[in-house]
Amino acid sequence: MSAGRFAPSPSGDLHLGNLRTAILAWLFARASNRRFLVRVEDLDRQRSRPEFERSQLDDLAALGLTWDPPVVRQSDRDDLFAAALARLTDAGLTFECFCTRREIADAVRAPHAPPGSYPGTCRDLTESERAARRAERPPAIRLRAEADEWTVRDELRGEITGHVDDLVLRRGDGAHAYNLAVVVDDGDQGVDQVVRGADLLDAAPAQAYLAHTLGLPAATYAHVPLALTADGRRLAKRDGAVTLRDLTPAQAWDLIGASLGVGARSPEALLSELDPWEISLDPWIVTP
Repeated sequence: MSAGRFAPSPSGDLHLGNLRTAILAWLFARASNRRFLVRVEDLDRQRSRPEFERSQLDDLAALGLTWDPPVVRQSDRDDLFAAALARLTDAGLTFECFCTRREIADAVRAPHAPPGSYPGTCRDLTESERAARRAERPPAIRLRAEADEWTVRDELRGEITGHVDDLVLRRGDGAHAYNLAVVVDDGDQGVDQVVRGADLLDAAPAQAYLAHTLGLPAATYAHVPLALTADGRRLAKRDGAVTLRDLTPAQAWDLIGASLGVGARSPEALLSELDPWEISLDPWIVTP
């Protein structure tokens, strides 16, 4: 059965923008008769904290959101990511990369390549060149992309075509990278509807291309507007009363409902009041 999902990183409390995205992800899933899953994206071992995972799940429950079990943690799924990476490597679709971030930032790129994209420095190294560089630093593993761009379907914004990069699949420290993990997890869990913040819109084409390369079904996307401060910054906990540490669930619902033009104070009420495909694409300006 197909599914939607909300996948927070347990590195802090969920603020109003995160909670609004979670509510909308629930709404899109339930309005389209999908399962709704919660996944803990805790690949960043330095920033992820069990106490934040607990508080995030508690906050979702406090707003009345329900999800289909189990809650999956990316840190438990290394074997799954390794198997996907091995399939790509066996198919000749990966290569070792020894570049530092500074080297990538300073590299000369093709005229059509977007800023920050990988310039292909290590794509065609000889075996002797790779051996020499391995002696200096352990390599990351990158996807050998065979397309320059890819098109995805966004349920709010229509067809989006974007650049496909040689994504990092495994970092130099041996940890699997987010782009591999999120694509493999979505495929494994039957997630075919990805609702998330508009800041991730540019990542969708490359992630969709990776899913295609792995033989996974194509997902549709809905990149919902971000919550911003009055001066245009992304909302953060430091902006004041923007988490359930300072707000009651009813107050949070009042603020989120008003941002969506409804008076609902529960997910079920919202489902009867709002068509998620009709939400505004303007950012939500939050004044704590």
